[in-house]
Amino acid sequence: MNSNRLPFSFNSRLQRIKNQILSDPYYRLQSLEELAVAAQLGIRIDPNQATVDDWLRLPGFSIHQARALVELSRAGVKFYCIEDIAAALSVSPARLEALKVILDFSYYGEEELEISTKQINVNTASVEALAKVPFIELSLAQAVVEARITGGVYRDIVDLQRRLNLAGEVLAQLMYYLKF
Repeated sequence: MNSNRLPFSFNSRLQRIKNQILSDPYYRLQSLEELAVAAQLGIRIDPNQATVDDWLRLPGFSIHQARALVELSRAGVKFYCIEDIAAALSVSPARLEALKVILDFSYYGEEELEISTKQINVNTASVEALAKVPFIELSLAQAVVEARITGGVYRDIVDLQRRLNLAGEVLAQLMYYLKF
């Protein structure tokens, strides 16, 4: 008797989730189950064109993270894989793994990026240490330290980009090597 009620209850719950997702384009997905249902409904997010509202639909995303990703994208950073987004947010790629079902990277290709596991903290690093980071020349290392001394610590990679007016291509390379 209970086994007959369980599928009905489960199906009823899934139907409520589907209705909620379909009726509210800004519905914030609350769980991995809701994420899977959204993916089954054909909802996809293109990380390179996503709005703050798109990012906020995903479970666990803060407004700060959503804004940072949108600003990076507007600055010219291209996200080719989940590891790019993880690097931009300074989080483990494993933490974002479940989002693969809804994020659509296919248009941009399946390129594998060589990712360095060693990151340097821009808020504590010396000019010499920064100059050893790939893609950072001595003049940029000096600018990073000078801006930190005059303007205080960097909050995140978006703050670094704003204060140093870095091109998106440069930022896309640096985000793998820097932490805040």
